Amino acid sequence: MRAYFATCPKGLEYLLRDELVALGGSDVREALAGVHFRGTLATAYRACLWSRLASRVLMPLAEFDAADEDVLYDGVARIDWSEHLAVDGTLAVDAHGSSEALRHTRYLAQRVKDAVVDQFRDRAGARPSVDTREPSIRLNLLLRKQRATLALDLSGTPLHRRGYRVGQGEAPLKENLASALLLRAGWPAIFAGGGALVDPMCGSGTLLIEAAWIAADVAPGLQRSYYGFLGWKGHDGEAWAGLLAEAKARAQAGLTALPARFFGYDHDPRVLEEAKRNAQQAGVAGFVQLARRDVAHLERPAGCEAPGLVITNPPYGERIGHQEGLVPVYRTLGARATAQFDGWRLALITSDEGLARATGLRADKRYALFNGALECRLYTFALGREPAQRPANEAPLSPGAEAVANRITKTARHLRKRLEREAVGCWRVYDADLPEYAAAIDLYTGHPEDAGGPDVTYLHVQEYAPPREIPEAVARTRLNELVRGAGHALGVPRERIAIKTRYRAKGGSQYGRHDARGEFVIVEEGGVRLRVNLHDYLDTGLFLDHRPIRLRIGQSARGLRFLNLFCYTASASVHAAAGGAASTTSVDLSATYLDWAARNFALNGIGGPAHRLLQADSMQWLEHDRGRYDLIFVDPPTFSNSKRADDFDVQRDHVRLLQLCAQRLAPDGLIVFSNNNRRFRLDAAGAAGPVGPGHHGGDGAVRLRAQPAHPSVLRAASGRGRRGAG
Repeated sequence: MRAYFATCPKGLEYLLRDELVALGGSDVREALAGVHFRGTLATAYRACLWSRLASRVLMPLAEFDAADEDVLYDGVARIDWSEHLAVDGTLAVDAHGSSEALRHTRYLAQRVKDAVVDQFRDRAGARPSVDTREPSIRLNLLLRKQRATLALDLSGTPLHRRGYRVGQGEAPLKENLASALLLRAGWPAIFAGGGALVDPMCGSGTLLIEAAWIAADVAPGLQRSYYGFLGWKGHDGEAWAGLLAEAKARAQAGLTALPARFFGYDHDPRVLEEAKRNAQQAGVAGFVQLARRDVAHLERPAGCEAPGLVITNPPYGERIGHQEGLVPVYRTLGARATAQFDGWRLALITSDEGLARATGLRADKRYALFNGALECRLYTFALGREPAQRPANEAPLSPGAEAVANRITKTARHLRKRLEREAVGCWRVYDADLPEYAAAIDLYTGHPEDAGGPDVTYLHVQEYAPPREIPEAVARTRLNELVRGAGHALGVPRERIAIKTRYRAKGGSQYGRHDARGEFVIVEEGGVRLRVNLHDYLDTGLFLDHRPIRLRIGQSARGLRFLNLFCYTASASVHAAAGGAASTTSVDLSATYLDWAARNFALNGIGGPAHRLLQADSMQWLEHDRGRYDLIFVDPPTFSNSKRADDFDVQRDHVRLLQLCAQRLAPDGLIVFSNNNRRFRLDAAGAAGPVGPGHHGGDGAVRLRAQPAHPSVLRAASGRGRRGAG
């Protein structure tokens, strides 16, 4: 079993993860613009041959420090290149990333190439040559923060190049993005139900061809004549031949049974000719019917009675014409689709939300995607003769619910670009913005733990207990209006909305059990998957305002010994482990939360003796522990009077707590301290001890600067529940 990394366009990570699991990958986890997985060499070959979504499949060879060009050269030279490349072979190098000392990717690629060929020249007196088109091996260098990862590019050339494209339209859609649109739109299930596919602005036919290949079970890499492993000395020719034979047999069987249910239209005869040639090259010309037709004359193909899919990549305005001139095109598309395709689904990709709205239809799903460097969204619609905005039997919103919906819609629109840019799926969308509707609403994007499937949106509503002078009936009405308004604004049905009342509790009772459903949702945060429970406890298992701290811990934990006190469900520890921490130690008094933490680790394929989960009172444990830690995260409760531990009050006891942490801190280490007491005041002098005086940062945090040879302490801003993507 080896580690691999499949790259993909941003926005396709979750789809690619599921695809690689289906192809036999293990320990599969998403990252930005790609997915890590493990498997045999045959697994990697299968990914190259069968992945409809990946751009490249990389096999890491080494990871090493690269502080400057000489260190980079030495790291590459330590690899025995005779195991990978013949002396009369060819190579190419792609480089990505930079550091303060190494900024130019072309020079990085040159130094990697020099290290390889110099090794051959020194050992054999001859050297491989460079071939940038189809080399024997292609190397991929990634440089981040003076750390280099060198990988063998098994794909050789981008996998979206299927081998069938002869011509392309004015705004071509990459083949792997086209497949992603089809999968998001539900095409496999629609085809299985007897549905047809119509592309009213088909261009060079990419969507039609990819849809036909999906329906016929044709491997997307079957027509490629070149892969990056074919000239590699470690290539397993027998395994590859077996996979090719299987793929050819499946394609033959699928194409033999494929019905002619693919229809493409365009007003430009030139691109229709390109589409025809591409379909012929792909072997599906007999199943695809092409015709010159304007959107204004779009109609359902004769004989297609089963619900099908209308899907298209229309012009956006950035590449072809201006946005204003495209509004009539989208308006006509929406009107014709509604009139002609009752019961079908419509899917379109565009970079302009206003154009999507111009269809006059309400999208039931929106997916953020990138078409090259262009940020876009895929919109999907359920078509009917009446494009109703709500079910016919649903009562209109009350004025109060309408006000809530408008406020939430405005907030979501304001934050949308940042949320999509930072890939934030869990965030606070409302926090008592309207005084009479006093509640916090958190949005979670994920899928049920047991059922899996595509991600959907859930809402977690925490009502702040109303004052006693508010009549119970009034409070109940306001809560119902709040829930209806939020669900309406965000398109979340009532069954995916959890409602709780947050009140001032004594001791630790606010963490007691509220329900016993045992239903968990899997969410993603910075490439890490975590379990949340929306019903059974007051808190869900993931403090959303700590997201920036968790991400920072993950980014800075490589090689460090990490300690997490009052760890709750250990989400910060999982981030540290995923970020390459040498070890993690997570301490909490609750067996329930430690079991939750263990499942979070397992969900990300992380385990072993380097990652400890300890059930103990954190203060007492610190008194007796003799370990040393480079990074300590401590997030205590405001107060606790558990029967199994000493009473704790964060205002009273934080000085002693931080002093104990400092005793366990390695030189030049860091303590990250947070708490949720809004009235908390840090005793800087007492807490700092030997680390020196503190100051207030511009973000509201208190930082205690370290004196020479002593650790530093950072206090994150206290108080949970702040607005925004954090």
